[in-house]
Amino acid sequence: MDFFITKAYADAGEASETNPYFLPIMLVLFGLIFYFMIMRPQQKRAKSHRELMSSIAKGDEVLTNGGLIGRVAKISENGYVSIELNDTTEVVIKRDFITSVLPKGTMKSL
Repeated sequence: MDFFITKAYADAGEASETNPYFLPIMLVLFGLIFYFMIMRPQQKRAKSHRELMSSIAKGDEVLTNGGLIGRVAKISENGYVSIELNDTTEVVIKRDFITSVLPKGTMKSL
């Protein structure tokens, strides 16, 4: 049954030495990859969303996370926005749930 298992022979001659700086270099390299591939793009998206939230004004047409399209009727100080969906329906949502500000006239084209 020895033909199924290859025999491992120890190398009696040389001892292989590894670079002691290899592990710290690899950890730093993986940290940089993690930062530039995951954290930095997420921080950019969060920054652009904060800028969007601060630029919302009365009369802007917006799209919410839930897919509602409406016109901003009122902005309260505590972070809530009142959105007119049509002439009779008004919805109050948290300001953070606005995904984008749409171009003027989007509601009329629907």
